[in-house]
Formats: sequence, structure tokens, C-alpha cells
Amino acid sequence: MIEKLFTRIANNVAHFAGLPPTFAVCFLIIVAWAASGPMFGFSDTWQLVINTGTTVVTFLMVFLIQNTQNRDGAAIQAKLDELIRVSTAQNTFIGIEHLTETEVEEIRKKCEQAAKRHDQKLAELAAEKAMAKKRNTKKHAAA
Repeated sequence: MIEKLFTRIANNVAHFAGLPPTFAVCFLIIVAWAASGPMFGFSDTWQLVINTGTTVVTFLMVFLIQNTQNRDGAAIQAKLDELIRVSTAQNTFIGIEHLTETEVEEIRKKCEQAAKRHDQKLAELAAEKAMAKKRNTKKHAAA
């Protein structure tokens, strides 16, 4: 129950924080604070108001946005894992996000090498087709 409530709040706040009107309101607050500086004599209290406000908002937003990003990342990983599971891709890739950085780098390098070998084979096949087509064209021209 609490988790669902927090998730709903985090989603709404993250969505709201990314809207242009939210930026405009925050910008206007900063402009109003700056314009009020001479009225308060640019006092320490005047500076403390904006510093405290921005610190509290930043502190809370970090956790809400991180929560939203964690869930989004996990959802994308689950979708990718399902695509791997139902395709001809190697099922060993499922769950690689739980490996260390070094282990993931090794897998990435193997994938790059496999892709290069595949590209080279395709290039060789294309060259063979082009040569065969050229030979056929010469035969037809000579006939």
C-alpha cells in the first residue's frame, strides 16, 4: 500500500517537475527573490531563504527522480529480457545488468567481434554477388 502510494507520488512529481510551466514558476520565484533583495538589504536571512528552499527541493527531488529512473530502467530491462527470451538471441544475455562492469565489458567486446565477423561475411557475399553479376553481364554481351 505505501509502496504503491509512493510510486504514484514519485511518478506524478517527476512528471510535474519536467513540465515547462513548472520551470516557468520556479524561474519566477527566483526573479521575485532577486527583485526583493534591495527591500531586505540583501541580508543573510534573505539569502538563507533561497538557499534553504532550493536545498530542500533538490534533496527531495533527487530521491523521487532516482526512484522513477530505477523503475523505468528495470521495466526496460524486463522488456529487453523478454525480447531476448522469445527471439533467436542468446538467453545468456538475460540478466546481464546484474554483472560487474568488467563482465559486461567482456560480453560487449564479444558482441562487437561477432558483429564485425558477421559484417565481413555480408561484405564478402555482396562482393561475390557483384562479381557473379559482372560475369553474367559479360557472358550475355559476348553471346
